[in-house]
Amino acid sequence: MVAGHLREKGGHYYAVLNYTDYQGNRKSKWIATGLTIKGNKKRAEAILMDARRNFQEEAPERMEPKTLFAEFLGQWLEITRDSIAVPTYASYSTLSNSVIIPYFRKRGTTLEELAAKDIQQFYLEQRKRVSGSTVIHYHAIIHKALKYAVKLDLIATNPADRVERPKKERYVASFYDADEVNALFQAARGTNLEIPILLGAFYGLRRSEVIGLKWDAIDFERNTITVQHTVTSCNVDGKNMLVAADRTKTKSSMRTLPLVPFMKERLLHQKRCRQKTASCAAEAMSKTILAMSVSTKLAQSSSQTISQPAFRSCWRPMACGTSASMI
Repeated sequence: MVAGHLREKGGHYYAVLNYTDYQGNRKSKWIATGLTIKGNKKRAEAILMDARRNFQEEAPERMEPKTLFAEFLGQWLEITRDSIAVPTYASYSTLSNSVIIPYFRKRGTTLEELAAKDIQQFYLEQRKRVSGSTVIHYHAIIHKALKYAVKLDLIATNPADRVERPKKERYVASFYDADEVNALFQAARGTNLEIPILLGAFYGLRRSEVIGLKWDAIDFERNTITVQHTVTSCNVDGKNMLVAADRTKTKSSMRTLPLVPFMKERLLHQKRCRQKTASCAAEAMSKTILAMSVSTKLAQSSSQTISQPAFRSCWRPMACGTSASMI
């Protein structure tokens, strides 16, 4: 019988079951009891006990060694979906469905037949059109999927262990000089993207860090900014979505930065404007500094606009090489 306990949420009892899935990952399942908290604890406990007795984890779809590798990879993506971060799944899914799966489906290679030479040939062909770094991403997906196949005893060894990956290409950043940054500041002045661009220029923050920045991360008394929350855009099942997380890309990216006087002034101005103009919908997003900048529907109209593609293309060179001294 699985473990479980009652949780109170929104004035109601929920039965929460804790179990380990077939991949060894710890999972929780919430079950609504429909009972309000007042006077219903014993009834809720009875529902919890019944749920614990009758709980059966859904068995994964059975896979066989003679399954096409393309089909196996698609099944593996769905199996791992709930155990990895949403942006990671979105990346795996996009690369698999656009390139890896079509390539191996066309060749009709089964999981059992897949050999190191087949994977190596795939890398060689892809290298003609994409960078070595992109091929390394393909390798990571294929290797993890085949590692799972070994775990299920579908194949004896992982053929991806025996291939040569291309060398990762060293990234050489290009960045704006002082004149270019100041020109960007002038173009952004008064637009919804002014604050994001200033934050990127002064602090070199990633787009996800700027969009995820919350008001409670700004200490106007101690003059600090704490970077610890991100919002990432990704495409899942053909739908664009924003994923918020109380973590940064790496542990070392969680940091506290000085709030310089110019940025303090601009952020305080942004906060005052927000308090005057925020609609009910905007208030619901009030914890995030850039809610008005991120949501164009809530943002005030401006005679000057910068398109999102233009903003994305300018971000890296701006964030790589600018500093507050350029103002």
